[in-house]
Amino acid sequence: MSKKLRLTALGAALAVGLVGCGGEGAGSGGAGTGDAAPEDLSIGVAMPTETSERWIADGTNVKEQLETAGYTVDLQYAVDDIPTQSQQVDQMITQGADALIVAAIDGTALSSQLQAAADAGIPVISYDRLIRDTENVDFYVSFDNYKVGVAQGTALLVGLGLLNKDGSPGTATGPFNVELFAGSLDDNNAGFFFDGAVDTLQPFIDKGQLVVKSGQTGIEQAAILRWQQETAQRRMEDLLTGSYNDGSRVDGVLSPYDGISRGIITALQNAGYGPTLTSANPMPVVTGQDAEIASVKLIADGVQSSTVFKDTRLLAEQAVAAAEAFLEGNEPEANDTETYDNGVKVVPSYLLEIQTVYADDIQPVLVDSGYWTADEVASGQAG
Repeated sequence: MSKKLRLTALGAALAVGLVGCGGEGAGSGGAGTGDAAPEDLSIGVAMPTETSERWIADGTNVKEQLETAGYTVDLQYAVDDIPTQSQQVDQMITQGADALIVAAIDGTALSSQLQAAADAGIPVISYDRLIRDTENVDFYVSFDNYKVGVAQGTALLVGLGLLNKDGSPGTATGPFNVELFAGSLDDNNAGFFFDGAVDTLQPFIDKGQLVVKSGQTGIEQAAILRWQQETAQRRMEDLLTGSYNDGSRVDGVLSPYDGISRGIITALQNAGYGPTLTSANPMPVVTGQDAEIASVKLIADGVQSSTVFKDTRLLAEQAVAAAEAFLEGNEPEANDTETYDNGVKVVPSYLLEIQTVYADDIQPVLVDSGYWTADEVASGQAG
């Protein structure tokens, strides 16, 4: 098994800490589970898709850590289809789940399911994507998503030479032509990513050092539904045809996710850019997120400029810790009780830190931590 999927020390510690909770049988639907042993409890884990290696890793990490702690786990992937995920969550509830961990496809599409969970006393942990427009979400585990956007905007500026990695001014002055991409509008995180990035880039746009040549600066114009690589490729192709048919070149592209980045890069390569950042007609600076192995290889090969690493092993630990707290009748530890208003209430949250990865960060950040192996980076495939 790849090192990134192995349990960390905290997961093992949770297993020890949960031994000895005795009590009520499985199928209690979350109500009165404080005296129940983990082996008598079940937890439903709903993930959005298996088309992204990131979500496969998330689901595997959560499942393994919960099972090590003694729980029965029902892990379901929803192939990015909202009705499928709704049906899966319904089934988890009717089969007597004692807690739910949900990474929603559409953060507004599960209101009836979450009402049923609340009626049954089942705590709901929103995983990475905030569930919106309902009071029936009890806790949120994620990363500081505005900071993710800031990191992506900063990485674009560093790649263009307008900033150095330490934040000091770079030697470049521009102007540089850039284009902006955003995530799926039904994912609450997309707005935080875009806002953080645009707030970071805006001073350079105001000074004329960055120019969005297409004029497409709003999130509605930049958004990529379901974060799909193919949709991103088509949009980049349209931008090249519509705004760069006069001989001008794209110098940088803000991308919020590695899959989107790969679609952008394919369109740019097909248009004659690259193949690398140092070629005669260099690949534009392209950012990313999630440290997917295919994109990590592109960074190592000098094709993609950077990615934002969110260690999903740590995110899984926080989800497990939150589930443990609820099932013991306690409140999970929150480190943010102000930021994440889902439209009905501010959801108590635990936010994790992120790291920007450039080519020279791959070894110390990703390989030395065991997230990827050197062989996986070299091949661009998970082992």
